[in-house]
Amino acid sequence: MRKFRDDIMGMPIIVEIINGTGETVDAAFDYFKDIDERFSTYKNESEITKINQKKITEREYSKDMKEMFVLAEQTTRETDGYFSIIQNDGTIDPSGLVKGWAINRVAKLIESFEYRNYFLDVAGDIQSCGVNKEGKEWTIGIRNPFDESSIVKVISPRGHGVATSGTSIRGQHIYNPHKPESVIDDIVSLTVIGPDIYEADRFATAAFAMGGKGIAFIENLSGFEAYQINSEGIATMTSKFEQFIIC
Repeated sequence: MRKFRDDIMGMPIIVEIINGTGETVDAAFDYFKDIDERFSTYKNESEITKINQKKITEREYSKDMKEMFVLAEQTTRETDGYFSIIQNDGTIDPSGLVKGWAINRVAKLIESFEYRNYFLDVAGDIQSCGVNKEGKEWTIGIRNPFDESSIVKVISPRGHGVATSGTSIRGQHIYNPHKPESVIDDIVSLTVIGPDIYEADRFATAAFAMGGKGIAFIENLSGFEAYQINSEGIATMTSKFEQFIIC
């Protein structure tokens, strides 16, 4: 087993590959570092910073950047405008898509090395596949947003992607594009299970921006389930979320 942790993109990243080689682990972390170098809005020389500073034209955008803009437009349409990479100040920040997209890319990279048992965790957004070192299904704990030391539910994703959006750790960092000045305070945590981490992550961000009605949005998405905790600590889950619950 190969399990390593590093801090990239300002977030803790865990890569665990059963029977994996150092080469595979290094390739995974190198990919995350490359994404950070190109998409970080905090790096002066990143591609996205140069775009925001109008130092490069659309014709000069990388293939990945062009794909990101297409995916962002698609997500905006599919969420009735509750997702946007355009910030209040007019700058572009694709981080709401990049994390899940990057994790999904790394999962495919690992599989290209013929590994089928692995676990990727980037700041709580998770893609796993196969089984752990004991030969059992991977399990994930959903943290209590009011007490980060406790777990409210344990789930087995069974190869699905799991993404959580919330305000308990990073504060009010997600906004409703329809009401940019409003504060989302009726819910504090929303965990989404989707076909893969890219899909789960993008819809978790959009659904959280919807506030309390986000759980209904996920309910109506085929192939997705969610677990929401509101500001009073009351949990609501979609109709088939229970099938993933271990305890």
